[in-house]
Amino acid sequence: MKIVKTTLLLLLLALTMQAQQKRAFRGAWIQCVNGQFKGMSTANMQRTLTYQLNELQKDGCNAIIFQVRPECDALYESSIEPWSYYLTGEQGDRPYPYWDPLAWMIRECHKRGMELHAWINPYRAKTKVAHLNARNHVVVRHPEWCFEYDGLTLLNPALKQCRDYICDVVRDIVTRYDVDGLHIDDYFYPYPVAGVQIPDAANFHSNNYGISNREDWRRQNVNMFIEQLYHTVHDAKPWVKVGISPFGIYRNQRSDPKGSRTNGLQNYDDLYADVLLWDEMGWMDYCVPQLYWEIGHKAADYDELIRWWDRNIKKSDLYIGEDVERTVKHSQQPRKMALHRQMSNVKGMVLWYAKAAVDNVGGYGTQLRQNYWRNIALQPVSKMLGKKTPKKPRKVKSMEVDGQRVVFWTAPKAKSWQTEATKYVVYRFMPGERVDTDDASKIVAVTNQTFYEAPGPGTYVVTALNRLQGESKKAKVKVKY
Repeated sequence: MKIVKTTLLLLLLALTMQAQQKRAFRGAWIQCVNGQFKGMSTANMQRTLTYQLNELQKDGCNAIIFQVRPECDALYESSIEPWSYYLTGEQGDRPYPYWDPLAWMIRECHKRGMELHAWINPYRAKTKVAHLNARNHVVVRHPEWCFEYDGLTLLNPALKQCRDYICDVVRDIVTRYDVDGLHIDDYFYPYPVAGVQIPDAANFHSNNYGISNREDWRRQNVNMFIEQLYHTVHDAKPWVKVGISPFGIYRNQRSDPKGSRTNGLQNYDDLYADVLLWDEMGWMDYCVPQLYWEIGHKAADYDELIRWWDRNIKKSDLYIGEDVERTVKHSQQPRKMALHRQMSNVKGMVLWYAKAAVDNVGGYGTQLRQNYWRNIALQPVSKMLGKKTPKKPRKVKSMEVDGQRVVFWTAPKAKSWQTEATKYVVYRFMPGERVDTDDASKIVAVTNQTFYEAPGPGTYVVTALNRLQGESKKAKVKVKY
């Protein structure tokens, strides 16, 4: 039996290694609410983030989801909300020496060929961590917009003022920063605590939109926010992707015959998050259900859930949220990666959380860089956001600079943001090798520069990418040493 299990495991590993995808979303969440950066000096935090980004790049990551608004405070310069407690250790205090973490992360990610998605927690105004709120914090300025629940302070989803306020914050981020995505996570209505009621009876009775069921009314409150958020982002910048990361179970079959064969907390019934409606209505560009359990979990089997989401998300791009530590604990990285390959709609994954991969828990990061993500991957072309591509790079040539062969090119001309080149893909083919840009193993760089230092002879192909990762036709040059 042991020999059979070993053989099956090796077969799964071999199948996973066969074909490296050219396009896949390979993300990682970098959180701040766990306090990993709180009170760090500017130099230390930049040094820590630089190390994390470098390691994640080696692992094959091409997108970072960076938490910039943990509790209605900011890890960026804002005229609306105070500097975050989770940055300086004192809400409202500017970092010293001054820097803007979001702006810095955008630059650092883009020069590595990575996307940067700004991650906000929409409703959470204060966690259970004790600290003073700044004078310009929303809890201080508008306590009537908030309610308390089990030690948390939350913006009230029932209030239009709260929806407008959150969308003002989002518009400010998207307008002023060159983010690639705007990301929200699973905190809609609070996670339920037995015996604790959400204090919204007065709101329901005063403005229920003609809905008689309070649970349906709560879902409608969240639906209105999600729709407004989506249009806020795309009205500001149509290329910025809206991503939502819901809890991993939509509904159990005992609640809905169309649900999953699971027995756990439910988005629809407990958090009032109707994720399938958002997909149907086109209110999110990508969806990252948090499948943090193991294969074979009694209440929430990973195998059951990845198949359920693969069947049920129709319009949005589908990526899977992966718990690194739990996967390692149960020795399931090969099996989960093999499952990903079997899914027709799953186009990537996001690691929970980045530091676990950076710390190489259980060799997880080593397996990514040596096996599963060993080749560079481009982002999936979004289903929702258009199909135009840039023209190919111009004036591609090879020159010797200080003894080093360098491939140079010029940006193609563009008539709109859809045809503007923002990054370039460089492929290398050895002398005599057939040029095939569908072969992901030939990608040697994704860069925002217009040059590449060629390490050796061969045919170098350069293509242009627009903001949505649409790829141009190829331009090529032969390099001789």
